[in-house]
Amino acid sequence: MNKKILLLVVILMAGIVLQAQTRSIKNSPSYSADTVESVGISAEHLTRIDELCNEAVLDGKVPGIVALLAHDGEIVYHKAFGMADNTSGRSLKPDDIFRIASQSKAITATAVMMLWEEGKFDLDDPISKYIPEFKNPQVLSGFQKDDTSYTTIPASSEITIRQLLVHTSGIGYGGVLDSDARFRMIYQKEGIFTGFTLEDISIEEFVKKLAILPLHHNPGEKYTYGFGLDVLGYFIEVVSDTPLDAFLKERLFDPLGMNDTWFHLPEDKINRLVSLQTKSKEGEWIRSPVINDDWDYPIKGAKTLYSGGGGLCGTAEDYAAFLQMYLNGGELNGIRFLSQKTVEYIMTNQIGDLWDEDPGWFYGLVFNGINQRGQEMWGVNAGTFSGQGGFNTQYVADPKEGIIGVLMKQTLNTSDDTHGRFLLLIKQAIDD
Repeated sequence: MNKKILLLVVILMAGIVLQAQTRSIKNSPSYSADTVESVGISAEHLTRIDELCNEAVLDGKVPGIVALLAHDGEIVYHKAFGMADNTSGRSLKPDDIFRIASQSKAITATAVMMLWEEGKFDLDDPISKYIPEFKNPQVLSGFQKDDTSYTTIPASSEITIRQLLVHTSGIGYGGVLDSDARFRMIYQKEGIFTGFTLEDISIEEFVKKLAILPLHHNPGEKYTYGFGLDVLGYFIEVVSDTPLDAFLKERLFDPLGMNDTWFHLPEDKINRLVSLQTKSKEGEWIRSPVINDDWDYPIKGAKTLYSGGGGLCGTAEDYAAFLQMYLNGGELNGIRFLSQKTVEYIMTNQIGDLWDEDPGWFYGLVFNGINQRGQEMWGVNAGTFSGQGGFNTQYVADPKEGIIGVLMKQTLNTSDDTHGRFLLLIKQAIDD
């Protein structure tokens, strides 16, 4: 381990309270309505967000969009535009529920860090210490396309928990999300899918199937986006002796007030789930299957798989509450979820110089973060962190300005420019 990182770990561990959620002497309130000017936001500039969202719907860039802006712990903008389902004509509402896909990763990673604070494990422990099936990992060395057979060589080291958090474990995504056709074919043959299924399979069964498959590369050698947070979802179950859905509900969702965030929606929330839509050949918005020929995942099916890497659904306001906890230094509603020192540690570069060229951002233990080069390139404050989901949802949080922006859309195989323009508009709206 790098000596600076090791020293930081020692300092952090010395100040950690080894228990579950604790009351905090700090008591940052939940969001409350107020005049936008009183919290340093220009009401005039907020009308430009109206214009952006209306234009995106009218121009057919998105079928519908929910936009939320919070500043200094106050929601100052939260509106819905367009349709939740064009086929049925259902209008979108601000509290509608979206499949947030990979935005689930930050939540799962946060749960891992909460358990780390409790002294349950070391970040550089091998995952095989807790899930033995990962012992003696193998790296793909040869592949035969005609019958999808392959050969492997022993990996140079075990996979660590830290590497799973930051996507350097060598575990990819297989399926359509993997750029390497060999792994797409191997994963398909072994029945490994992208975290969504109607089948009766547990997270334990899913992860143990994944554990015996070859790696893209030696652990720690490269950055490869993949199933690391799904593995850690099961790891949370092992370490806490609690099902992942129950752990997240008890330790994060309920105390944060995230009452609409679930892996599988309860019956009374199903009518608020936004349809996944795509463009028809004629350019009309039509419903799109989420997985195979199924339109309604995660409403239907066995509902037994909890994908820590991509399976959650939730609202814009729920996700903003999660982000606000980070802007508050790990606390919300008088409850401390993470120590201030742990939050600072989370926001440090964890992959070193694995990228050949500095892209202007780094990967921490939970989020992507803007570095100094990114600030110079894009005019976004260094330390700003962000993320997105594969069904076209995005978020950004700027600790320096105390600002949070969340955009919720629900489309597949389409692209639009709303996220970049929204980021520009929320920066302009600050009028302290």
